[in-house]
This record gives sequence, structure tokens and C-alpha cells, in this order.
Amino acid sequence: MTFFVGGPVWAMEWCPTISGSRSCQYLALYCHKGMDDQTRVDITKTGPALLQLWNLGPLDMERGAESAATFSYGLALDHGSIWDLKFCPSGGWELPSIPRKNSQMARLGLLAAAFSSGFIEIYSLPHPESLYTHHKEQVKGYQSDELTICKVDCVVRLQVGSIKCRNLGENGQCFTLAWVPSKPHNHLAAGFYDGTVSIWDLKTKSALQKVRQGRVIKQYPFHSFQAHDHAVRSVEWCKVNSNFLVTAGSDRHLKFWDLRRLYEPINNIKRFLSTEIAWLLPYCGVAVAQENCYASHGLCGIHFVDSGFQGYKPYFLTPRKGTVWSISGSDWLGSVSAGDVTGEMIVILLPNLNVHSLNIKRPADRRFPVYKADFLPLTPSSSDPSPAVPELPAGPLVESSDWGHFKPKSFRAAEGHYSFLFQDTDLRKFHHFTKREPMKRMHANETKGDLNTERVQLEAIHKVRFCPNLDAHTWISSGGHSGLIRLHCVKGLFSSVAEKFIQEKSAQFQAKFEEADTVREFDYSPEVQHCIVQI
Repeated sequence: MTFFVGGPVWAMEWCPTISGSRSCQYLALYCHKGMDDQTRVDITKTGPALLQLWNLGPLDMERGAESAATFSYGLALDHGSIWDLKFCPSGGWELPSIPRKNSQMARLGLLAAAFSSGFIEIYSLPHPESLYTHHKEQVKGYQSDELTICKVDCVVRLQVGSIKCRNLGENGQCFTLAWVPSKPHNHLAAGFYDGTVSIWDLKTKSALQKVRQGRVIKQYPFHSFQAHDHAVRSVEWCKVNSNFLVTAGSDRHLKFWDLRRLYEPINNIKRFLSTEIAWLLPYCGVAVAQENCYASHGLCGIHFVDSGFQGYKPYFLTPRKGTVWSISGSDWLGSVSAGDVTGEMIVILLPNLNVHSLNIKRPADRRFPVYKADFLPLTPSSSDPSPAVPELPAGPLVESSDWGHFKPKSFRAAEGHYSFLFQDTDLRKFHHFTKREPMKRMHANETKGDLNTERVQLEAIHKVRFCPNLDAHTWISSGGHSGLIRLHCVKGLFSSVAEKFIQEKSAQFQAKFEEADTVREFDYSPEVQHCIVQI
């Protein structure tokens, strides 16, 4: 499944659902308005932004997608670019048919967004069906096929400082968010440009941390500390113990923290410039994606870094020719997916890293490509009387064979002259997979791939996300500079054990639905008043 969202994608997240519900899957994302937009990261910036919600339909792991992706609705915001999106891991999803009062709608999820203005806002997203019904009652002559763009109030706005602090945004832009994975998910951590990491208690009742100013509820952190000397690129919680988290910064440091003893990190590693990290459930370390600017030759790629508990040296999972922009982990599959600047997305099956990495055999067979995007010149077509081909300037360069390596510097220069070629891998079966052409191409690109930094990298993949829901845990979404969102199902990783587990969860869901009219998670589901300000 492939669809266009309007511009380069810089934030993307799946909406969590209850296991066994077999409901529609939703994807929240943000993209730049222009294909060649550039944003300064050293200063805070406000401006219009559109938060998009897409309905992907029920994603079956055997039969695939039942329908094409549709735009559900969008939120018009005024706090600048969105650098990260995170849904509340559980407790936010409600059944679409849940009975509500006239002024309320069934909730799809609680979404936190990190803005370039330095603010963090949490939105209560309603189900599209409930929103359409509410919209139809409020607006006369409303047509369901119209695009819905709403101007709404946030549930709460998180910002660094205190009640008497007047210099807002002094910590710079907010680049990363992390919702604590253990229930009741009451803590939210965020990293800022100046190296500060702040943590909010969303259930606090303190009058010093939570105030109302007009229509906005503002909340201040209960803990802030200087984690890095430069911008914080990524923050992740430990999924077993919420007292531990890991941060990666632009100062090339990777630090593991114990929130009970913040005077120094429990482990501090300086090796490379990290872009994103993923901490999977059964491991005592993190998978780290890195840029290639500080990496030694042949060592750029993805590493597994131990937190210090095992005492192992970093394990090299896979080499990459260019910068790895994004990495995402799946606790259901014990795997990570990654997308890089060359337009290739891969999946890595993690070995048992609770033992020494010297015992791991044939690591090259533990990874496989999902697809590869190639940026190619547009070939003239015989059916087109006037094909759009680039005009070559006069000079000795035209006579040589090096002209093909010099490509456009912007999307505007490439428009009409170049095209994308997506080469997808057959992921239904893995028989004789090492002998297939995609595997050979992936291994060749790892060492001898063509990385041309003199042109715009339109094929680059900026965000990759594994679906966290059990009903669709083999689906992966990816998006990049081209503005194309692609969904792939790794059907070969769907096992009989997972199928049996899904059937058990589905039976439990049906039993709850028969016993009560409302089915939801009761651990943390605060009632939220939805108020549409402007449509």
C-alpha cells in the first residue's frame, strides 16, 4: 500500500488498539508543506502545521489490506513543525459504538506532539465515525466526502519552566518524546535542543505544576536535568522498570540513566552521532541508528549497545552505506526495522543478546530487505511526443561518462526529469532467501553502494514504524522525503503461535463485549471533553 501525504514526512506513529478487537488501524503523521522546506533547529519557531490522521482499514496478516488508505481528518495547529508523535501506549482507545453524551465522542487515542516552538501538547483524538456524526449534527448540509480539518483545544500543554517563568522556549525546540510504557502511563519524557530532559507527571494535582490560563491547561515538569551538552536526539524508557531511561544526543554521547540517582549516568558511551534508538522488551540494551559523518569506514550502521548490566562490548548488527534516519522495534517479533538515506528499508531479527555476541553465528543471514527505492532519470517514452528530459549544459562534462552522477539539488529541479523505482521483496516466504536477488543487492549496497551526496536525497526514508498492535504486528510503515507512505506486511514472520494468541485475545474481547455494552481498558482512561473550536 502506497499513498502520498503532501510533503517530506518527519513524524509518524501508529494508534494503539486493544488486542483481539480486529479494528481499523490508524496512522498519525506530520509532513512539511513544501518539498524543499528547510528549518533551523537552533531557534524556536512557530507557524501553521497540519497533523494528519489516516485510516488504513483492517490490516490482515494473511490476506493483506482490505481497502486503500483514506484521509480521516486533520488538526490545524499553530506551534510550528512537529518533530515527534507518540500515542499513549494503552488505555486511550475506546469502542466506536460506546455510548456518550451529546457533547462527547468516542476516543481513538491520546496523542502527544513535540513542536519546534518548544511546546508539547496532548490531544484526545475521536473516532472518525463519531466526529462525522457530531459534525453532521452541528453543520447543515454537511457532505461526508468533504475533507475535515479541525481547529481544536489540546487536553494539556506541557512546557518547561514554572508558573512565574516568562522566558518561554529557552530550552529550544523539542525533538523527541517517550511515554512511559508501564501502566498507568502517567509519565512523559521529552528532550530539547539545549540538552535538557524533562519529565512530567500527567496525573499530578499540584497547584504548582498544573495551572489553567484561559482555555489552556499548562503543566510543568516535576523533574528536569541536563542530560547532554547539545540537542537530545532520542529518549527511550526501559519497558521493564520505569526508573531507567536512555538518551542520545548530538554530543555523540549515549547515556543510560537511573532516575533515582541522576548525579551521573549509570553508563556513558561516546562513539558516534545517534539518530534514533529502540529499546526492546527482553533486552538489557538498545539498538542504535547512527549518522555516517563520524563513523569509521565500514562501521556505519546499526549497533546494539549494552546498558552496562551484561558488560558486553557494542555488537554490530548491520552495516549501512549512508545515514540511518530511523529505527523501530517490535516486541512481538523480537526484530527492528530501519530506513536509511539511500532509500532502503531492512528488517533485522535480533539474536539472543543476553549471551556474549561472540557466540552469534552467521549474522548476515539475520537481516533482509523490505524494499529499495532508486532515484533514476526519466527515460523518454515512445508514446510521449515531447518527453521531459533534462537539458545538458555545454562543456566537457557532457562528453564524459560522469554526467549521470551529478543530480539535482532540489525537488523543483528534479520534477519532471527523474522518477522513483521501488523494488519490493517477496516477504510471503523465506525459502532459499539468501540466494534471491534482493538479498544479493542488499549485501552489495552495504559495502559498495552508490551514495551521491551532491544531489538531493529524495529517496531517503525518514521514519520507519513497526505496528505495535497484536492484530497487525507484522505490518511496517515507512515515509521519507518523497512524501510517500508505504505499508508492507512481513507475512513470513507470522507464526502459528501468534495466530493462536490472536484467537485467544479475540475470544476475550468478544466475551467482554457480550457482558457489557462498553468495552475498554479500565486502568487509565480519563474522560475527556471534546470541544471543536473551528472547522
